[in-house]
Amino acid sequence: MKAHLLSYCLLFTIVTFCQDKKENLFYFQAAHFYGNIIAHNKNVGHFLVNHPTGFILSYNKKTIGKKNWEHRYNYPDFGISTIYQDYKNPILGKSYSVYGHSNFYLLPRTNKNQLVLRTGLGLAYNTNVYDKVTNPRNFAFGTKLNIGVYLQCYYKRENIINNIGVNAGFSLLHSSNASLKAPNTGLNVWAATIGLNYNLETNSELEFITSTEEKKFKQPIKYNFEIRFGASETGFIGSGIKPFYVLSAYADKRLNRKTAIQFGSELMVNYSLKNYVNISATLDPNFKESDFKRVGVFVGHELFMRQTSLIIQLGYYIYYPFELEGRFYNRFGLKRYFKDKWFASINLKTHAFKAETAALGVGIRI
Repeated sequence: MKAHLLSYCLLFTIVTFCQDKKENLFYFQAAHFYGNIIAHNKNVGHFLVNHPTGFILSYNKKTIGKKNWEHRYNYPDFGISTIYQDYKNPILGKSYSVYGHSNFYLLPRTNKNQLVLRTGLGLAYNTNVYDKVTNPRNFAFGTKLNIGVYLQCYYKRENIINNIGVNAGFSLLHSSNASLKAPNTGLNVWAATIGLNYNLETNSELEFITSTEEKKFKQPIKYNFEIRFGASETGFIGSGIKPFYVLSAYADKRLNRKTAIQFGSELMVNYSLKNYVNISATLDPNFKESDFKRVGVFVGHELFMRQTSLIIQLGYYIYYPFELEGRFYNRFGLKRYFKDKWFASINLKTHAFKAETAALGVGIRI
């Protein structure tokens, strides 16, 4: 109850503050959801007993094309959202999360009826976690604080009754600690949503600015060198949190102002895998001790927006001394550029639906 009141008070404060804004760029949304836990792992079957429910509250700012990148992306919105989720399962408990999100419009902005794709990244607090005595069946969460990611695709119609409109669609919510501490199968929930929009001004007609930017854009091949780092616990509960490092070198070619394709390779040194090899060799006489380092090659896509870009990569281990989670892997991340050359990054490496590591990185693009 206290968390509910805090969320509502926060939104009330935001709304009150923004009433003084002259441009109608601000609005908020509230949506209730009802969903199902996805059985992405054999160890989550005992979670599938009820339907998770909750609500999504968000505060949004519209763009109208004052900068060229806003026009390129069909005048997206940006905002902050909070999600309350009740898993309806005493093993899992409840989740409270906060995200930064972006709303991308899939139809012309002059349409009254809109189809919106939202992407959000943040932190989730789970009330119930694994404990070998009090909660030994919770293989989903080894820590109370987790990384939260959510996608939402929904229909939106504004100003049906004055400044009140409706929204309805579907969401995918993910939460895990990216193997920072075992166990960590994570949890994925898909849900149907329905809710209301509220514009802070009754007259919400926006005049979108047409871009004068030249469509033609060329840039030579760029070379990226990056070091990523973090910590994880792999395989065995209580085996210990150990550091890891990733050295990456890759080339990228801009196709246009928005996108680039990538190709590269990387060396992965994860000391929690060294623990896994040593323990496995002790427990299983058929397990052969081997090198814990890995080498991968990958292709990727980079989506540029302001000084920030979104990274999606698909990799394959070409040096793979022992079997664990498969040879293919994915990486999702954000890069923030400084003076068009240096960058910092945050990313999540996964094998299908299973998160392996969350990492911070620094690098240069020349």
